[in-house]
Amino acid sequence: MVAGRIDERRNELTPAERRIADVVLTHPQAVAFGTVADVARRAETSGATVVRFAMKLGYSGFSELQEEVQGELSHRLRPAAERIRERQPSEVVTSAMSIELDNVQGTLEGIDRRTFNAVVSRLADPKGQVFVLAGATTRGIGLLLADDLAMLRGRIHLLEGGDVQAARRSVDVERSDTLVVLDFRRYEHWVLEAVRRTGQHGAYVVALTDSALSPLADLADATFVIAAQGAGPFDSHVGTLALVNALVAGLAAKVQTSATARLDRIEDAWRAAGSLVDR
Repeated sequence: MVAGRIDERRNELTPAERRIADVVLTHPQAVAFGTVADVARRAETSGATVVRFAMKLGYSGFSELQEEVQGELSHRLRPAAERIRERQPSEVVTSAMSIELDNVQGTLEGIDRRTFNAVVSRLADPKGQVFVLAGATTRGIGLLLADDLAMLRGRIHLLEGGDVQAARRSVDVERSDTLVVLDFRRYEHWVLEAVRRTGQHGAYVVALTDSALSPLADLADATFVIAAQGAGPFDSHVGTLALVNALVAGLAAKVQTSATARLDRIEDAWRAAGSLVDR
């Protein structure tokens, strides 16, 4: 994925190259169907810089970058108000299946294994707390992530309630802690501010977001880019859910012995309280 290559080299990009990267990620049509000069004009730089940017990402030149962007164009995020105006597919189920399979594949194939293993190690570290923070559009998956993590280990906290509550809870964050944040374009101001405050306390920040150049990626120690093209007017969270499931599975494997004992205690508590009906 182009976004994955940009993420790998984001710290090596010059200011002009970051402007080009922003054009690639936010205006893929201009790259897919434009010329080197068109991209250079949008990024307020030179054509030679555009070509050097493509080669820095590992492409032979602009043409190869353009071909990959064309292939990925269907994965890009656009506002629901724009997508609702498009002609809708005649066979929705088949279209949704194709798009969602691409979302899962694009998200999981883009994972850097060293980053993934480092994040799982942080989640498994018993010395640190884990905080989960999500914007409104990703709140459901954030809640699921926090619940699943809490089944496997203690000291898991869901940050919600807007800026006032998040600011209050941020005083509990320490350097040994980890914050997992989920949010997509358009990013919520209170989420960004909460991440900034948490980072100032020295916590390790993990971002699940839609772009390697999102403001969350700039604040994060580790970033996972989500493919989130929707079959309808809204963003899909299938890729996000697949990544969350992978992180939880990684944690379960890392802390299997202690997690087994914890799950047994939880099951005993549920059974004693008559909380669940099995049939």
